[in-house]
Amino acid sequence: MNCLVFDIETVPDVALGRRLYGLEGLADAAVAKAMFALRRQDSGGEFLSHEQHRVVAIACVLRSADALKVWSLGDERSSERELIERFFDGIERFSPDLVSWNGSGFDLPVLTYRALAAGVQASRFWETGDSEPAFRYNNYLSRFHWRHVDLMDVLSGFQGRGRVSLERMAQLLGLPGKLGFSGAQVWEAFQAGNIAGIRRYCETDVLNTYLVYLRFELLRGRLTRAAHQAELERLRALLRAGEGPHFAQFLHAWEGAQ
Repeated sequence: MNCLVFDIETVPDVALGRRLYGLEGLADAAVAKAMFALRRQDSGGEFLSHEQHRVVAIACVLRSADALKVWSLGDERSSERELIERFFDGIERFSPDLVSWNGSGFDLPVLTYRALAAGVQASRFWETGDSEPAFRYNNYLSRFHWRHVDLMDVLSGFQGRGRVSLERMAQLLGLPGKLGFSGAQVWEAFQAGNIAGIRRYCETDVLNTYLVYLRFELLRGRLTRAAHQAELERLRALLRAGEGPHFAQFLHAWEGAQ
């Protein structure tokens, strides 16, 4: 097993909002409020179009041949460009298999748009076989390839009407889920300067995704029951040793649901 499970958290790109809608002179909160209102007027919902999202956290679970690691890229002071560069640099250097929940529908398009805006290079991610023939038949971009597994898409049978949220899937499988924090609270936390809280929340989301992935690997026979149980125990040990309070909270909620 050599995979990188990832998740991003975003806030409204208020600088772009000012340019798009002529909102110069307004405070960030007022610009974001206008962006949400205009989006609601246009689409019926407040979820902004992909290019209007600014990346503020990227969390990862890395399972390599001899290690398991959970962390957020960069630190609380890292710029958006640095976070995105670190993400694509990891792909460039190690070519891990990517795992996500709705990564094809949200995370990767956002990361691509923001990489374009920041001038970040991501040649390995965009490899489709011109430089390395193996990528012609298994790359990060093609929907039905396995170098990126979007669990929401795969588990729904690639049918939009069959998709569920990560929170609902976590509840179905007896996993901790959101632990009192949701994506709807990220903008408020960002305005309050609580970047640490956003990063912790992103890490719990990626832990849920990793646990769904392990169950999926069991489902399709790539993990035996004994190997699956060993992976769960490995993760429990990591959480027990983790420094952040969210790891202990996640472990407590997980064990309480068993």
